[in-house]
Amino acid sequence: MGLEGLLYPKSVALIGASPKKGKLGNVLFKNMSTFPGRFYPVNPNYEEIEGVRCYSNISSLPEVVDLAVVIIPADPALEVIEECGRAGVRNVVVITAGFKESGPEGAEREQRLVEIARKYGLNVIGPNCLGLISTKAGLNATFAVRGALPGNIAFLSQSGAFCTSVLDWAWKEKLGFSHFVSLGNKAVLNESHFLKPFAEDPDTKVIVAYLEGIADGEAFIRIAREVVKTTPIVVLKAGRTEAGARAVSSHTGTLAGSNVAYEAAFRKCGVITARNVEELFDYAYVLAKQPFPGGRRVGVVTNAGGAGVMASDAVEEYGLELARFSEETTKKLADFLPPAANIYNPVDVLGDAHPDRYERALGLVINDPNVDMVVALTAPAPLIPFGVLSRIVAAAKEKAEKPLTVSFMAGELGEEAEETLREAGIPSYFDPARAVRALAVLHRYAEVRKKEWKEPRRLEVDRSKVQELLARAKRQGRTQLGVEAMDILTAYGIPTAPGGLARTPKEAGEIAKAIGDEVVLKLVSPELTHKTEVGGVMLGLRPEEVETAAEEMRTRIASRFPRAQIDGLLVQRQLPPGQELIVGAVRDPQFGPLVMFGFGGIFVEILREVAFAVAPLSPDEARELVESIRGYGLLRGARGRKGVAVDAVVEAVERISHLVYDFPEIVELDVNPLLAYPEGVVAVDLRVTLSWE
Repeated sequence: MGLEGLLYPKSVALIGASPKKGKLGNVLFKNMSTFPGRFYPVNPNYEEIEGVRCYSNISSLPEVVDLAVVIIPADPALEVIEECGRAGVRNVVVITAGFKESGPEGAEREQRLVEIARKYGLNVIGPNCLGLISTKAGLNATFAVRGALPGNIAFLSQSGAFCTSVLDWAWKEKLGFSHFVSLGNKAVLNESHFLKPFAEDPDTKVIVAYLEGIADGEAFIRIAREVVKTTPIVVLKAGRTEAGARAVSSHTGTLAGSNVAYEAAFRKCGVITARNVEELFDYAYVLAKQPFPGGRRVGVVTNAGGAGVMASDAVEEYGLELARFSEETTKKLADFLPPAANIYNPVDVLGDAHPDRYERALGLVINDPNVDMVVALTAPAPLIPFGVLSRIVAAAKEKAEKPLTVSFMAGELGEEAEETLREAGIPSYFDPARAVRALAVLHRYAEVRKKEWKEPRRLEVDRSKVQELLARAKRQGRTQLGVEAMDILTAYGIPTAPGGLARTPKEAGEIAKAIGDEVVLKLVSPELTHKTEVGGVMLGLRPEEVETAAEEMRTRIASRFPRAQIDGLLVQRQLPPGQELIVGAVRDPQFGPLVMFGFGGIFVEILREVAFAVAPLSPDEARELVESIRGYGLLRGARGRKGVAVDAVVEAVERISHLVYDFPEIVELDVNPLLAYPEGVVAVDLRVTLSWE
């Protein structure tokens, strides 16, 4: 069912309307009474409220309303919601608290609410929410002190209190919204349900969300990836730390989930992330008001050298580049700027500049074909009133149609000028770095729009072999597999070191002789996973030495760990030194399997240089993951050091991502190390954790 009746209702009912001041039912009544459509207060205790007829129940209304808003206690609220369903109402906002956020009893109520919604096909916002605002419909169905100004930002929030704060702040900033939705507990409708309807709204230019968790990670990625092709999505994800996650759980009963999982998921679908409230609305404003740049080249104009230096630093820090002006621009700047001025980027017109000098310089820079976007910086100066300068900047932006942000490094002196800039849709900040950061977000989203999202390819693999190995492990009641399960990797086309599993020292010797070269002997035990630390690895053994070495290892381990289960010994060909990498995976409750890549061996715990992505990966996504680690240059070769076969590394990462996606019983997997050579890769060690739930 669509959300048109929810977001653009023509008739609404307020169940729990009240004439008593100090009651939420009265606050909602006053806010909703300005609705230009048909408004029906519902409360069996009153015949009218402030001159508006009041109805005893939803069934007594003269029509089936598009939307019902519920603000009565939790238990009777369930009865009323079911009555709405029987009456044919299909959209309900449940502001009432006392559901899963309040404990086990509340969780049972919420489950009942979900069952009612399924039974009648209801769209339900909440419970435990502030409500919603649709400026296009003229509806304020919240108990906020202030409503929302019309605008082109669609806002979602899991926190009702944050909503009220944002609404009050937005009035001061003259920031408007197309939609404003408080999600609450997300019992039925969650963030994913609103993304497409918002993107399809011509009045919405950007979608902004404060989220404490995501209800359906796979759906969110799928829908968001489609939406960001036309409409940017900016998310502030709370609960990034352990302490924050605990606070989230107690707040709305939501599992915050792993922060690395959310970061990986947002990268996968092109969502822009904000770290704090300032970033959230800086990004929202610039994305809603400014055109998107054609590239990353920034031009800087300033009347203060220090501000220009700060902006230049920020340009590099945010992954942009200072534009190199055309010869024509540089020549024209030199024609009228004083000798002490800087005619290169950043252009410094000096503190004694009159408005016309600044205007000419800004016009040349913003119209230079080598410039994609501009930062205009100004410190207080006696010859350039901020009011005049703001009009100059607004005119330059309108003519050039390129992104432009401003840093007026002033306090009260700049207030009037900022109003002019706000009307022109130009963001203004005190800090030059903040002005550059806003441009960086525009560039980031412009890159997202250009990106070709390729689906994962279908790989030729032996799934039946993996199914057989996992079925055997299940019969044995095992939840841990080690190097004895290397055939899992082989089945998915990942090269492994030649060798085999020996149950006895004699078998170990026979396998070594078949290999015919130096070998490695490894202990296989589900309880002793760190083999090196317990003396469970022997290197550089000649085939004739293996049987004796195997007997010694078994005896030594048995004496040190008499209760440990020993499943055998793995005999593998001794491989030459290579670049040790790690490819791993862990299953996240919100987004499914996450693939990890980084430097392996002993370095994984020390350097912690790893990156994550949500499986399954396309070839391009696997390459992006490999290239994202800081030490990627080492893989390509550096300072006389030969590089490795990066394509083979990328393919191994891709194949492991498919393996863990195809088999949900694999909850953790580590290939460590994956040895990389100029000729290819070889998996040397494996650890798998299984779950049969």
